[in-house]
Amino acid sequence: MIFKRKSFHVFRNVGNESISEYELKDIQDAYSGFIPLNPEIKTAIRIIPEKETNCKRGGEYCILLYSEKKDGYLQNIGYLGEQLDLYLVSRNIGTLWFGIGKTKEEPFEDMEFVIMLSIRKISDDSKYRKDMFKSKRKSIEEIWEGEQISGVTDIVRFAPSACNSQPWLVKNDGELLVYRYKKPGKRGIMPADKVSFYNCIDMGIFICFMDICLEHRGINFDKILYPDTGEDKEYVLNAKYRLE
Repeated sequence: MIFKRKSFHVFRNVGNESISEYELKDIQDAYSGFIPLNPEIKTAIRIIPEKETNCKRGGEYCILLYSEKKDGYLQNIGYLGEQLDLYLVSRNIGTLWFGIGKTKEEPFEDMEFVIMLSIRKISDDSKYRKDMFKSKRKSIEEIWEGEQISGVTDIVRFAPSACNSQPWLVKNDGELLVYRYKKPGKRGIMPADKVSFYNCIDMGIFICFMDICLEHRGINFDKILYPDTGEDKEYVLNAKYRLE
């Protein structure tokens, strides 16, 4: 699904199929089985029609992701949300991480709304990615220092991120050190006060890709997480992988 998925910035010419009630329930059930980075952080999803949000990208529904606000909650929601993203692609449901999404929905239990995914049924497989390696991404040299790992180094760089900012850097010095990296003076089109917020979510997405790629290669690892509090620094350590 990593090779297949794409961000549907606008759902156009994707067919007229609707997401069924059964599929909506299936999405809820699947989410409950995903593995969080921190099982102590309570999260939930709610699925509502896209028209009830400010997202106007042609999707049928939006999945609202909620979380308790605890240390590392943004990484955690990114990690869970990316599992959801890839799961939806496996069901031929197209996705878009919609970072600036707003909804009139009230907080859910004791959790706050964090981010949303816009979704729509895709009836034509040709609308997905044909060649992931033609996607616009930073070069390997920009996101990885030290010895490269085939099937990991060359794949993790395709993780989605807010405004395609790709705010990660991996240093391999025998262990894999994963940093949230912000190039000095570079902000892109995101509002300055939102950069760290969305980039912390992005780091959870990236760690999800890292875990999947290492597991796919059959590389055993021990992972240590460092909750990212969103400090506006050039380098913020997010995770350390000890490979076996």
